[in-house]
This record gives sequence, C-alpha cells and structure tokens, in this order.
Amino acid sequence: MPKIRCFYEDCIFLDEGYCTAAAVEIDPDQGCLTYKPVGEFLDEEDEWLEGEEAFLDEVEEELWDEDEDEEM
Repeated sequence: MPKIRCFYEDCIFLDEGYCTAAAVEIDPDQGCLTYKPVGEFLDEEDEWLEGEEAFLDEVEEELWDEDEDEEM
C-alpha cells in the first residue's frame, strides 16, 4: 500500500505526516476531499455528548421519580 504524505496539520487522518484514511479522494482544483479537520470532528462529538448527557439526565430523573413513588 502506498503512503501518502500530507501537509495538512489538523486532519483527523494524519499520523506522523502520513494519511491513514482507508481511501483518499483528491480533486485537482479543490485538493484532498477526504480531509477532515480535527476541530470539526470534535464539534460533532461534543454535540453527540450533549445529546447523550441530556438522555442520561432524563433517565436518572425518571429513576428518582420511581423511587419516590415506591416510598409513598
């Protein structure tokens, strides 16, 4: 497998200056279409975590409500 040297410094696929993506698409005018900035990836992860935290808060709230109902 050929190694692709990459000059993007903030791509999630970058490992010691080489691309680790399974497939790479390069456009002559736009450059690497596989490029994904680390900041963009982290934003998506943060959004997922916020949604997950909200879900867990709801479940925890329901559990507390059930406990209070059982005690009465």
